[in-house]
Amino acid sequence: FKIGFTNRGIWPRYNVAAPIWGTVWNTGLTHCEGRGLLSLRDTCQPRIEPETVFGMRSTPTPGASLDDLFDAIDWVAPGFEIVQSHLPEWKFAAADAVADGGLHARLLVGRRIARDDIGANAAQLQAALAGASVVLRRDKKAVDRGVGANVLDGPLLALQHFVRELHQCPGAPDVMPGDVVTTGTWTDAWPAELTRLRLEAEMSVADEAARQAVEQRGVDRGAAQLTDGHGGERRPAGRRTAGIIAGLLAVLALFTWVWLGYWMKELGR
Repeated sequence: FKIGFTNRGIWPRYNVAAPIWGTVWNTGLTHCEGRGLLSLRDTCQPRIEPETVFGMRSTPTPGASLDDLFDAIDWVAPGFEIVQSHLPEWKFAAADAVADGGLHARLLVGRRIARDDIGANAAQLQAALAGASVVLRRDKKAVDRGVGANVLDGPLLALQHFVRELHQCPGAPDVMPGDVVTTGTWTDAWPAELTRLRLEAEMSVADEAARQAVEQRGVDRGAAQLTDGHGGERRPAGRRTAGIIAGLLAVLALFTWVWLGYWMKELGR
């Protein structure tokens, strides 16, 4: 699943006033341990967003508390969602965004980090993720900044909002073991228009125990390439644990570099 518009700071820009949610498809989900290849073929006006992704080990209960959600989470990973809009210049109403597949196109997910390596309980996990920050740079120039707290005051709170909304939607499927849920962008959505983009994500960690765990692991680096390659049959991927980009340990790492190269030849077709 994906949760969209959890970043209240961009609501006026996109003419929305609340989050939305949608389906992530297995054919648009890439999972790697350091270097990944992501196709942007058949996407329309693609943009890129840095996010936090949760991997679920069990189905959260209706009205789940943060402690309930903590128990239901298996792992946490950095992610980059490629979003798209089929309406000109990204001008739409909230209902249009829902009808347009929740604006979802692709999802790259970084190396999975065991939940307990970030926090020993819900409060620690929430504090670590909400207190983390990101700086996006293009060619060494900062283009945007964000913090985990931008997404409904923290990715764990965004997940809680999604679970509660899901249970209030008649006919909606439950979150199941093995599902992935990406929780929304920490920054604005940036157009994927250059031939090559150097995206540098500097992360800070609020929780001292989590910081020490990251320092023990070291800072990881990786690369990914966005191409105009071919996709396959679309099938729901909410039931599969997949996805991944090379922003390894990005939710916690102090300095993580992600290189994204892509070709624009067939984008928007």
